[in-house]
Amino acid sequence: MHIVVVGLNYRTAPVEVRERFTFAEQDLPEALELLKSTKSVLEGVIVATCNRTEIYVVVDRLSMCGYFIRGFMEQWFNIKREEFTQHLYIYEDEQAISHLFKVTCGLDSMVIGETQILGQVRNAFLESQEQKATGTWFNMLFKQAVTLGKRAHSETSIGESAVSVSYAAVELGKRIFGTFSDKKVLILGAGKMSELTVKHLYANGAAEVIVANRTIARAEELARKFKGTPSGMHEALDRLHEVDIIISSTGANEYVLNPLLVKKSMKKRPSRPLFMIDIAVPRDIDPAVGEVSNVFLYDIDDLEGIVESNMEMRRAEAAKIEVMIKEEMDAFHQWLKTLGVRPAIRALQDKSNTIHEDTLESLFNKLPELDERQRKVIRRLTKSIVNQMMHDPINRIKEMTGEKHGGEALDYFTQIFALENVMEENERRADRKAQNNVNPAEVDSLVKLADQPDEQKQARIPLAPAVF
Repeated sequence: MHIVVVGLNYRTAPVEVRERFTFAEQDLPEALELLKSTKSVLEGVIVATCNRTEIYVVVDRLSMCGYFIRGFMEQWFNIKREEFTQHLYIYEDEQAISHLFKVTCGLDSMVIGETQILGQVRNAFLESQEQKATGTWFNMLFKQAVTLGKRAHSETSIGESAVSVSYAAVELGKRIFGTFSDKKVLILGAGKMSELTVKHLYANGAAEVIVANRTIARAEELARKFKGTPSGMHEALDRLHEVDIIISSTGANEYVLNPLLVKKSMKKRPSRPLFMIDIAVPRDIDPAVGEVSNVFLYDIDDLEGIVESNMEMRRAEAAKIEVMIKEEMDAFHQWLKTLGVRPAIRALQDKSNTIHEDTLESLFNKLPELDERQRKVIRRLTKSIVNQMMHDPINRIKEMTGEKHGGEALDYFTQIFALENVMEENERRADRKAQNNVNPAEVDSLVKLADQPDEQKQARIPLAPAVF
């Protein structure tokens, strides 16, 4: 069997393509049912976010599997494969496992180290498991991937540094104010960057937002989003003494704020600091304003310098996570190597239990005078003998199946203990359970991570997808 992922993401497809390949949450059960019925597919998980749509499958053969998955996409989305094939990538086996681990750790995201994708992958796995679309391989692999993602964020600092201009502005504000819980924000201009910045401020507890714009309709539109107050530009400049934070991005050709105006407003607010973020190009705020006492002025270059510095820090942390990924891949491959020995071990245990029970029944029939306590002691001691006898053979065959001639060793093990008939009976029993839709749940307790908003700046680790 093989693990394969087929997908498209923000690197390989523009948003106008990605938005055509989204799965509505309520449609996922039906989509998973169709995926399960796709030729060669044994297990499947669908991960669908605004930045990626990925289909993870366990297949019984690699040849033609890409063709079958593209057929699934063509049928589900009702889009001819010629329209999307050039945007797809496919990873097989080693690459597919590595890719999943990078995704859950945030190394494949637009913003390196973001945590939202971890929760999204976790939910996708649990949905697939609930729909009985996963089995032994994915139940192990996805649990391992989610646990690794949690470790990556708890044992490194990859998610701690701001890596977008808007979020960097908020982090700077925290250094000055500590908290935004009682702070008023004035936005000069109502552009996209201003909106993103105030979104972060509002999420961090800013008490009041005033939106000033030359076009009052745009000011009203943005103000509504944050339950703020719209204002004309001139009226807002008369209220500088009321606010604690100013975000300016007007697109004006000359300075909107000058030292004289700011000094006048600061006299009305002695000892209260004023935090100013000029993200306009050309600048809205005269650089000399930064020399006014108790005024903290930052422009776009200041913020981008912080962002790049923090990106370097995240890249350094990403290198640590790559080591963790390598260790987890080795652990998964070791688990796969020993997977084939499990039926034989189970058969040996079943055979020994049968012999043990038959022997005890014969013994107790011959010694009817034994009381219940004596029977329990005999049962416990004889069971201990059986377990000790099996301990070393079981450990040895686990080790040997992970070596070069593991298949031959397993065959000898099966023949030496005459397990063929027991294994065949266990297989028939498993088939009967499958026909009766008996599929024991294997859900472990997974720690939920609170979804965090994606930052709005692309930050990429190079990963060349194999396009097909």
